[in-house]
Amino acid sequence: MVYVTGFRCFKCGKHHLPDEIENKPIPRCSNCNSGLDAEYDYDSIRKSLLTDPFKRASPTHWKYWAFLPVRDLSNIITMGEGGTPLLENDSLTKDIGCRRLLIKYEAMNPTGSFKDRGSSLEITKAMEYGKRRVVLASTGNMGASVAAYAAFAGLECIVYVPNIVASAKIKQIKAYGAEIRFVDGDYSQAMDKAEEYVMEHRDSFLTGDYPWRGEGTKTVGMEIADQLYWSVPDVVIAPVGNGTLIWGIFEAFNDMFAVGIIERKPAIFGVQVDACRPVVDAWENGVDDIIAVENPQTVATAIACGDPIDGLGALRAVRETGGQAVSVSDAEVIEARDFLAGNGIFVEPSGAVAYAGARRVSGVLEGKTVVCMATGHGLKDMWGIE
Repeated sequence: MVYVTGFRCFKCGKHHLPDEIENKPIPRCSNCNSGLDAEYDYDSIRKSLLTDPFKRASPTHWKYWAFLPVRDLSNIITMGEGGTPLLENDSLTKDIGCRRLLIKYEAMNPTGSFKDRGSSLEITKAMEYGKRRVVLASTGNMGASVAAYAAFAGLECIVYVPNIVASAKIKQIKAYGAEIRFVDGDYSQAMDKAEEYVMEHRDSFLTGDYPWRGEGTKTVGMEIADQLYWSVPDVVIAPVGNGTLIWGIFEAFNDMFAVGIIERKPAIFGVQVDACRPVVDAWENGVDDIIAVENPQTVATAIACGDPIDGLGALRAVRETGGQAVSVSDAEVIEARDFLAGNGIFVEPSGAVAYAGARRVSGVLEGKTVVCMATGHGLKDMWGIE
């Protein structure tokens, strides 16, 4: 790993050396089994990377390679992910009532969602380790993404999915040749199955909301600053499922601030749905524990993660930036989806959650520049559209 110095546990703070984590079939804290955060040698990054040519180069996922845990850049697996548009529409700005509203349209990634950023890094790591198969749990988008990148790299792929997953996403996963194994239960039960498989089959590589995916996901935050000519919005609003996206955005701005490429950080707002809001509950109650929600049912199936792996990271992202955590109803999600589509931006229900949240907290956004994450293409889940 070029600039990675180690991994630190979200919960207990234990530091792990890179080799210790790379040799674990399930990359979690050896002390308390919680999620891990990568740490970098910022001084070296600052000296070697941050040049005028770097700043002027077009935004793409691998432009920010120095902030990713890779050993050999000659073997990266990429399908052209990243570089997604930052869209501005006057009707949306007026609807929210802020100074400026921008939509980070992640539907333009190769498989139609932000998941491709993490998949590119994960499959690169699987190839580094010489694995022949990747295994994961997914509510749809991640499964399709990993299946595509695995197929592109010539790896086998097994996806454990709960029964709530939209049929279009199941078809997309199958199209890439992956094996689908259905699980009675929610994402947490599917994740248990994936982890059990990897423990029993050491030629397999566990993908999903673990350190590699979180690190790959954070390039979306770097692109936001890059596309704004290295300035920073006042607020970034993201949906929260497992918490990996919002944590990645938080880490991106921390990384950029640490090396001096930006001078401040945005407030980060996290949005969940009323039927699955463990992070919102923890934030509202001022507690440090995430209480799991069993078998959540919502139209926003992509974020129906009742026991979020990176929930503590999501909570920290909101708290440390002076943001907010808020939940919205399924009806608000569909209204937001339809309003965005009526203005030319088509997303699935989960992709409209951040915008629905912006509507809910619009009173505190007045006079601010706001970026809303639009995480997945509308063709992935056309719930309620006849």
